[in-house]
Amino acid sequence: MAIQKEFVLRYRHDGHVRFQIPSRLCEAAVAKLISDNVVAIGGVYSVRVYRGQQKLSIRYDEQSCDFKTLAKRLSQVLDDLEQQGWFDNKAVVESGRARLTHKLKQSRISRWFGEKYQAAQETAQAAKLLGKISTKGPKALINDPEKAIIDFLNDILVLYLIRVHWTRITQEWLVRPLVYRYEWMAVFYLFFLLVRSRRKK
Repeated sequence: MAIQKEFVLRYRHDGHVRFQIPSRLCEAAVAKLISDNVVAIGGVYSVRVYRGQQKLSIRYDEQSCDFKTLAKRLSQVLDDLEQQGWFDNKAVVESGRARLTHKLKQSRISRWFGEKYQAAQETAQAAKLLGKISTKGPKALINDPEKAIIDFLNDILVLYLIRVHWTRITQEWLVRPLVYRYEWMAVFYLFFLLVRSRRKK
């Protein structure tokens, strides 16, 4: 049976599609191979295999690659990999410890910690872009407490906005800057206001 028949379409929206995929496609080597081949399709700019959830997420530009074209190219990629023997079932005997580890990875607590860890990483990356929250230190708070507090709150707001949009910035806005030109204009204007507020009157 062709591997495509085991795919289930779970979500489809403009430029984004998500499939439920069989577990044998979620092995590390196979998942990476699928990602590398699918992202090479013209118009596709993001491919993620969620191995724990057995999902394949694809983001693409509908102007250069519509859904039907994507489905045909994806089917061809899967055919090629299946003919090469990448999807053959392998007899794997798991020990009790391995099964316990797998259950822990699938647990809600594990997923919660994973999400929080990822959020912390993204926040740290956003903080690097923003720089230090305050560059003048406590002296500025003494000299002009109102301006120091406003500057601090502005920094917090910018940091929050970067954190919220970080995934889209790195996966969509940087990949297609012309398509998201208005978003970039808003970003530049935001930083202009931030820098302008820091200038001495």
